[in-house]
Amino acid sequence: MTTALRRSNLEDEVIRRGNLSVVEAAVLLKVSEMTVRRDFDALETRGRILRVRGGAVARVSRSYEPPLQERSSRSSDAKRAIAEKAAELVEDGETIILDVGSTTIELARALRGKRGLTVVTASLPIADELSEQPDTRVLLTGGIVRPGERSMIGALAEAAFNELNCDTVFLGVAGVDLVKGLTEFSLEDARVKQAAIRSARQVVVLADEAKLGSVAFAHVAPLATVDVLVSDVAPHHAVVRGLSEAGVRYVQAANQGGVK
Repeated sequence: MTTALRRSNLEDEVIRRGNLSVVEAAVLLKVSEMTVRRDFDALETRGRILRVRGGAVARVSRSYEPPLQERSSRSSDAKRAIAEKAAELVEDGETIILDVGSTTIELARALRGKRGLTVVTASLPIADELSEQPDTRVLLTGGIVRPGERSMIGALAEAAFNELNCDTVFLGVAGVDLVKGLTEFSLEDARVKQAAIRSARQVVVLADEAKLGSVAFAHVAPLATVDVLVSDVAPHHAVVRGLSEAGVRYVQAANQGGVK
């Protein structure tokens, strides 16, 4: 692993957790504590973490949402693997909701070839991906377009879901935590997700490893609403174990790097 990649992974982990000790980071990255201290010092100059005694804390607010393009480039192999596994859960002829986000965009691509689908979405990129599929009907909610995200929010988007009864919602979230439940960066986005959940018979959450154990700004739903989790981690991961004990079905997707 190059120094740049190691520091990028370390920065992501501090932001995900909120804080990280030198000892924990050394074990996680399999490097010396001295190397971690140098990395923390270098990362502090970027302004997204703050060095404290024994480790570092995140300077980034839980309401900070990285741009869609940036999120799409992170863990791209894992997101594609999760999307392909999730696509296996979709039967021809179903009516499904595809939530906004980088992983659900990958799912839209993985659904090509399915027959007789009706797809409801508040995502312009997802509508673009599926609009040329001759055997797929795409329903795009109204609402206010979020700049950069190209997703729909507001009363019109929420009302669109309130009028529908769908089979499954495939949900992307910023965090899946055993205590805080499902969370999202944006309060407005969280409200649209809540409306989508209410209109679906089954809730499938798509979350790569970085989302598990993370907590973002806005509450979306308790974990009791989740029926299926699709992720790229091994079944013994703490969050997966907790969800499984609560009756949530776990579907594991192995990315190109292999099973974790």
